[in-house]
Amino acid sequence: MQDIEKQAEISAENQSLRDTQAEQVATQAEGAETAAAQVTLEEQLLAAESKAAELQDAFLRAKAEAENVRRRAQDDISRAHKFAIEGFAESLLAVKDSLEMALKIEAPSIESLKEGVDMTLKQLSAAFEKNKLLEIHPQAGEKLDPMKHQAISAVPAEQESNTVVAVLQKGYTISDRLLRPALVTVAQGK
Repeated sequence: MQDIEKQAEISAENQSLRDTQAEQVATQAEGAETAAAQVTLEEQLLAAESKAAELQDAFLRAKAEAENVRRRAQDDISRAHKFAIEGFAESLLAVKDSLEMALKIEAPSIESLKEGVDMTLKQLSAAFEKNKLLEIHPQAGEKLDPMKHQAISAVPAEQESNTVVAVLQKGYTISDRLLRPALVTVAQGK
């Protein structure tokens, strides 16, 4: 019986050793899996950091490009404001030249002065037309348009009320925008 007990004990020890070895193998396998998981996590972390760096770089480049575009647009607007009148000023140079030539004449006759002023007015009108600076000159009897006309006074007249009786000063528009309203007198209500 002792032999049987001894054999049972040895068998139990062998089983215990096998169990311990199996646990060690399992622990080593888990360690290997954990190490592999750590390597995978480290690789993922490095990939994520790399991607974050790329995105940050792309963001900074896009931000710089947007700032450059904004600055260029401001410069273009500034230049447009500064030189917008250039075409109009160029058109007026001929008018100035004509006026200066008229003043150089020593003994002008009234007819030559009138002819010179008439030619200068035509040059000025051409410059206005070229640059879309148009006259507002309402006719007598035309309905008062508060967007284009400014009534200075109302006078008794033989026409419908709130219609133009006389134009005291022409008005002007520039590219369909009111520059100065025409100053008019209007008919009084009956």
